[in-house]
Amino acid sequence: MYAIVEIAGQQFKVAKDQKVFVHRLPEAEGEKVHFSNVMLLEDGKNITIGAPAIEGAAVEAKVIKHLKGDKVIVFKKKRRKGYRVKNGHRQYLSEIVIEGIVASGAKAPAKKAATKAAKPAEAKPAAAKKAAPKATEDLSSKTVAELKEMAKAKGVEGISTMKKADLIAALS
Repeated sequence: MYAIVEIAGQQFKVAKDQKVFVHRLPEAEGEKVHFSNVMLLEDGKNITIGAPAIEGAAVEAKVIKHLKGDKVIVFKKKRRKGYRVKNGHRQYLSEIVIEGIVASGAKAPAKKAATKAAKPAEAKPAAAKKAAPKATEDLSSKTVAELKEMAKAKGVEGISTMKKADLIAALS
């Protein structure tokens, strides 16, 4: 049985008891990790393809250790110009071992669901507070032509020589 799963922004073909080097994960060494973005599952002759992911499928892994990858040399040169730049880096990686692939019935961690439910409730009062000083913001987002039309409707004189700031002051 194998699966194609997205881990840290990259897709990997994984099987049980396989060791994989992935971009650094925030979990500590020895912790279990749960990946629910499974794109494809193969179980013998039965292949399931997700659109884009398979509902209920998950891959469970354990972080073995954090390390740095091999040194990568980046060398740039422009011929006949005397331009040569040598740079390099070592990528931060995490080594994980796949402990199991769950085809259906996997549950996401409760932490994510609780934080998603709490954020929209907090955002609604903030939106109500921002609605009060809306009159001045609307005027600054309008064009000069729209402001001149509004000033003309209110009966403000001398609008042809006024700048945008003057028009907003006259309408406020």
